[in-house]
Amino acid sequence: MVVTPVDPAAAPAPGTGLRVRPAAAADLDAVVELRLALLREYGHHAVYGRLHPDVEARAPRLCRQQLDSPRDAFFLAEAGGRAVGLLRCTESEASPLLLVERFAYLSSVYVRPGYRRRGILRALLGAADAWCRERGIADMRLHNVPGGGAAAAWAAVGFDVTEEVRIRRRGEP
Repeated sequence: MVVTPVDPAAAPAPGTGLRVRPAAAADLDAVVELRLALLREYGHHAVYGRLHPDVEARAPRLCRQQLDSPRDAFFLAEAGGRAVGLLRCTESEASPLLLVERFAYLSSVYVRPGYRRRGILRALLGAADAWCRERGIADMRLHNVPGGGAAAAWAAVGFDVTEEVRIRRRGEP
């Protein structure tokens, strides 16, 4: 994967020491760490709070597959040489009955709590925007947990709520 962020938001923010770049295979440990931190932060959630008992063994295999996929891009935000944020962008196909036929699906978006409200989400999104432009993708979609800071952050960067996702369980697996 070759990504050359041209968006100023993907460059280091002046005076912050922040750098956003595409993740590579060598970043597997950081990607896994940040994804698991995201899931653990939502331990109370009906879906994300139900981690598989061997999540620590499963996560590296899954992340490695996704890092290698030409339809996926992970972006890492680094501050002081430490990975402080993550965003995964996946090229997805919509129903052939609908316009737009392709869109980018954002997932695994996480900024460490001590680094929030510093523009890191905007910088990660700038890198994803550049990646989408290179592919001719205009629409982005995501799911987020309702309420709290995440919903407000997504609204602040221009995402509107367009649907609800519901769950019904028929007992434990």
